[in-house]
Amino acid sequence: MSDYYETLGVSRNATQDEIKSAYRKLARKLHPDVAGPEHEEEFKEVSAAYDVLGNPEKRQQYDLGGSGFGGGGFSGFNGANAAGFGFADILNEFFSAASSTSGPTPRGGRGQDILTTIDVELKDVTFGTEREIKINTFVKCKTCKGSCCATGTRPKTCSTCGGTGSVQRMARSFLGQVMTTAPCGTCKGHGTIIERPCADCSGEGRVRATRNIKVEIPTGVENGTRIRLSGEGEAGPAGGASGDLYVEIHELPHEVLQRRGDDLHTSLRIPMTAAALGMEFSLETLDGTKKITVEAGSQPESVIIMKGLGVGRLHRQGRGDLYVHLNIEVPTGLDERQRELLSELARLRGEESPTPADNVSGNAGGVHRKGRK
Repeated sequence: MSDYYETLGVSRNATQDEIKSAYRKLARKLHPDVAGPEHEEEFKEVSAAYDVLGNPEKRQQYDLGGSGFGGGGFSGFNGANAAGFGFADILNEFFSAASSTSGPTPRGGRGQDILTTIDVELKDVTFGTEREIKINTFVKCKTCKGSCCATGTRPKTCSTCGGTGSVQRMARSFLGQVMTTAPCGTCKGHGTIIERPCADCSGEGRVRATRNIKVEIPTGVENGTRIRLSGEGEAGPAGGASGDLYVEIHELPHEVLQRRGDDLHTSLRIPMTAAALGMEFSLETLDGTKKITVEAGSQPESVIIMKGLGVGRLHRQGRGDLYVHLNIEVPTGLDERQRELLSELARLRGEESPTPADNVSGNAGGVHRKGRK
């Protein structure tokens, strides 16, 4: 005799609810009307196991090694009823489900979603804009308006199923003849038949076409963001609902500005004298030409923050800032007079007088000055 716990696939500590659930699952799977006559013996074994384990008193006796629990046959079915759930429940659930019908299946279904990509510039996401894109997709057939029928006609009620979309048949099982329900083969479960399909859409209710769709690009939208346009995807067949359109943002790089969140960064090259003395410069921004003041004594890698000249904030008021990184240029190719002036400046500031370039040599250890003769 096989172990009843192994037969049901449960542990010896399983609760009654777990045993009941395991039995229901196996009974549905192995029922001869579902799995075929070749699984009848397995079905009997499962039922016999539940006859014992589903009854607390019988289970206790079985766990203590009691005898009298012969497997197989249908002797266990009545015992299962005593446990509150038995063979009759399985049959009732199985056959009521088989004979029930929810009505004909609609021809129409929801259309597929569409994903497309749109290239946008930095100024587009900074200020927001509206763009128009072209999409090749399914649209509702204008001729039949999604009915799938030729002009002047309509679907005809299926004579086989009477419009229910399903038919009932008598099936033979080891219990005798039972009534089962299946989709109607004539109308494919729809309940109606289209005798004259629309020629323009071949009876599908939709055709391919190119659509122009406007897309709002909000301020502050991030690269890679997908904008969902509800109902702008493929039209469903047979008048079914349309899917959605997803537009993925691809932000193109800017020539001089780099975006970091809501802020923008750029660099400004200025001469050494401007950094030392201070100076006003013109800077091209997304808002046009702006004046920027470099304070006297500005150091390399100094940053000037221009408030409110960054990217517009998504779903919020205001904008980020523009960070201007100063790149101070050291003059090269000095003539004799220029070199003299810089040397004089160094002397006046009490700095060590620079060594002429022709007295500077380099080696693997770095750059060293040669002493003056």
